[in-house]
Amino acid sequence: MIVNLSKQHSLVSNWVSELRDINVQNDRMRFRRNLERIGEVAAYEISKELAYKTVEIPTPLGIHESMVLEEQPVLATILRAGLPLHQGMMNYFDKADHAFISAYRKHHRDGSFEISLEYMSSPSLEDRILIISDPMLATGASLVKTIQYMKAEGNPKAIHVVSAIACTVGIEFIRLAAGNDIKIWCGDIDDELTAKGYIVPGLGDAGDLAFGNKMQS
Repeated sequence: MIVNLSKQHSLVSNWVSELRDINVQNDRMRFRRNLERIGEVAAYEISKELAYKTVEIPTPLGIHESMVLEEQPVLATILRAGLPLHQGMMNYFDKADHAFISAYRKHHRDGSFEISLEYMSSPSLEDRILIISDPMLATGASLVKTIQYMKAEGNPKAIHVVSAIACTVGIEFIRLAAGNDIKIWCGDIDDELTAKGYIVPGLGDAGDLAFGNKMQS
């Protein structure tokens, strides 16, 4: 399932437009906050699909039967660009467990690249609900490799992917390589990739815009 949050006539489309706008991007705090807000909306929407249970809550005047989450999800993010989205998810799933993955494009002199994963910290994912945040779903290669890598920690019963902007090419690659049962939640969807695997029109490099330019590997 793919959900484009901008098509739901919500404020997400406003925030995505600011993320894209070169006249707004120089405000790093605003850029990070807009990613965070998209993460918050995605967390709220995902919460509607989770299981709940009834518990008795004592109040000063009696007992109330309240609906609470049956289990907490595992929130995962790909360092470093995914941190603001992850923060937004964490603002809502404030009791969740967390996982962190280092995945990046290792470029070669011929212009090609491979996905390098060098670090992961994660609880067991066996029979857990896994929510992975990564702001740009471009080719889908890093997410597919991340999902495969994380499944070594256990087989999640459900996987959700949250991105600010996704490309149809990457969405299709995830569907073919990682399974149709993965649910993808996007701030917006673009249809074009450059030869170097960047989304067009996209917004540029989300990690650099959020945290500053990095040395090229």
